[in-house]
Amino acid sequence: MRRRLGAVPLRVTLVAVLLLLVAFGLAGSGVAVTSALQNTLTQRVDEQLMDAASGWAKPRGDRFLGPPPSEANPLRPPAAFYVRAVGADGSVREPVSDLGDVQPDLSGAVSATPRTVGSLDGVDQQWRTVTVTNSDGETTVAIPLTGNQAIVSSLVRLQIFIGLGVMLVLGVLAYFVVRRSLRPLREVETTAAAIAAGDLHRRVPEWNQRTEVGRLSAALNGMLAQIQQAFAATEASENAARESEDRMRRFVADASHELRTPLTTIRGFAELYRQGAMTDTEMLMTRIGGEAARMGLLVEDLLMLARLDAQRPVEQKPVDLLRIAADAVHDASATAPERAVRLEVIDHSDVPEVLGDDARLRQVLSNLVSNALRHTPVTASVTVAVGTVGETAVLEVRDTGPGLSEDDADRVFERFYRTDRSRTRESGGSGLGLSIVSALVAAHGGHVSVHSVPGEGATFRVELPRLLPLADSAGYQSLDQDDGDEEHDDTDHDVEDSPGDGLGEDRRREAGAETESREPHHAAQDSAGSEPPTR
Repeated sequence: MRRRLGAVPLRVTLVAVLLLLVAFGLAGSGVAVTSALQNTLTQRVDEQLMDAASGWAKPRGDRFLGPPPSEANPLRPPAAFYVRAVGADGSVREPVSDLGDVQPDLSGAVSATPRTVGSLDGVDQQWRTVTVTNSDGETTVAIPLTGNQAIVSSLVRLQIFIGLGVMLVLGVLAYFVVRRSLRPLREVETTAAAIAAGDLHRRVPEWNQRTEVGRLSAALNGMLAQIQQAFAATEASENAARESEDRMRRFVADASHELRTPLTTIRGFAELYRQGAMTDTEMLMTRIGGEAARMGLLVEDLLMLARLDAQRPVEQKPVDLLRIAADAVHDASATAPERAVRLEVIDHSDVPEVLGDDARLRQVLSNLVSNALRHTPVTASVTVAVGTVGETAVLEVRDTGPGLSEDDADRVFERFYRTDRSRTRESGGSGLGLSIVSALVAAHGGHVSVHSVPGEGATFRVELPRLLPLADSAGYQSLDQDDGDEEHDDTDHDVEDSPGDGLGEDRRREAGAETESREPHHAAQDSAGSEPPTR
């Protein structure tokens, strides 16, 4: 039974409950109205009985009422009465009846107050009777309740017809009202079905928050948003896990290849030496040392990335990017004298000074310059630009080489990604150089990006938070501090800041002179950054 009731639609249940309550209400009101009317009619009959018993029908000795007169008697009201008189000596007079042969059942006890009795001979008719007694005798007066019963029966029938009509109209109206009121729930049902089918972007329409449906829709939308975020986070986590697994597989393949080649070479030379096939020990050890150095460079790159992944804090000291850029240009000119490498200062720039690790920032620029030299033809030029844009210090390495494709530009900073699919370190590298650049820049709170048009070259742009000068010029003291490199002293201590364009013409000319006359500066190069990276 409970299962059957649970299968009934909500709108049908609500309408049925409403009609049931209305039926009980109409029935209760009908009983109350009918009882009140019946009591009123009975009270009116009782008043007529008492008036008759105390008036024209009371005992008066031998003067009893005879048969009903054929004409109106002004002493009697025009109503249907039954009167039975009993004399003082106990003699019963001829009853007077306005209803013919139908008589009330007066076998019960005599009552001086009105009471209801039935009829003789099994007739289904009730009477209201009262008996008055005095010294002249006894008189019983009765009035039939036929009229009262007819009025009450008519009222009951009328109430039944009106109640059925009201319930019919109310049922139809209630069905449409409930159906309209439940429309938001049907929309919630439709939305939930769509979400269950996979459309997590669907939302329940919002209604007034003061209504129950409005509060329900707001709660459901909040829950759906959290579910969507949870699904998105789970999907992102799964994608990240897959990407990490893919990178690890590429790493295993690349590292295995990179390490296998020098290890094979070392084992080969060792075997030749053990068998006595090679007697030049110096040459043998040189070759073994070179292969070991190749393995060491790969291991150092991996250790560098592991330290950066651990988010170890970098050194925080004032670093002049113009000095680093000038050194990088001189080093590139020394290592590749046939290439056109020049330094450029961005117009309207202030002092490009940042807080960071001098050696790591040199490694960043060295990797970018080496990357440009390695992957561009000899005829291509390389420009190192330095300056400031607002509160950001900028380093750019531009080349006029073949550039990068859109896919390569999007993935060039991924670890182990190489635009050159060669598996030799001399041509293809390990794919870690630009990954180290990206990690180092991120460790300094900056951002590195690349803009490239195939056939027109590429521009790698490094943006770092600039060290803003204080009012007392304390921020410029780092330009005059001794960095322990005497080779820089004769150029670095004379740099002046021009209020006109920030860096000053003297500094521009001095930086330009450095790029043409200084010897290669190798002392500040980090060992991990000395290996040319891959793009």
